[in-house]
Amino acid sequence: MDQRVVISGFGGQGIMSMAQLIVYAGMMDGKNVSWVPSYGPEMRGGTAYCNLVVSDMKIGSPVVTKPNTLIVMNLPSLIKFEKSLVPNGLLLMNSSIISQRPARNDIRPYGIKINDLAVELGNLRTANMIMLGAYVELTKAVSDDSVFASIKKVLGGAKKELVSLNIDAFKLGAKSVHAMCAKI
Repeated sequence: MDQRVVISGFGGQGIMSMAQLIVYAGMMDGKNVSWVPSYGPEMRGGTAYCNLVVSDMKIGSPVVTKPNTLIVMNLPSLIKFEKSLVPNGLLLMNSSIISQRPARNDIRPYGIKINDLAVELGNLRTANMIMLGAYVELTKAVSDDSVFASIKKVLGGAKKELVSLNIDAFKLGAKSVHAMCAKI
């Protein structure tokens, strides 16, 4: 298993948190992991993206130039990174705010109404956890239990009241792949 992922969106959408949780979960699962965050000129509202690798093999470089999975939370991210996705690569996109279809027909695109689901759950800030659930369900890159443990680790201190909400959001994302996720 070798997941080379680019996750991208606006600052404030939880891009780095999503990647960090995958890294923690990967470590708990005994996998080799790396991530390299990158921010635009502004943290909140500017472009944020990261390179993420989860692998059973040693990682030669943490830089991902040809991802096999691309997660985009906004249209500028789709436009910027779609061309770098390998043929037959997995594209997960937030179709609540991205109405444009991917330009390529040699990839596996999924549009998930992430923001709509987060609003239904009662908290728009859970959108990243919903996307995380969809990603893990489709790729099995890390185990659900490791993600839950990672959420508890990251939010267990001053934000422990948010643990169950974020786990519920993750589960909703995993369920959405089967119930509400539209392969484009």
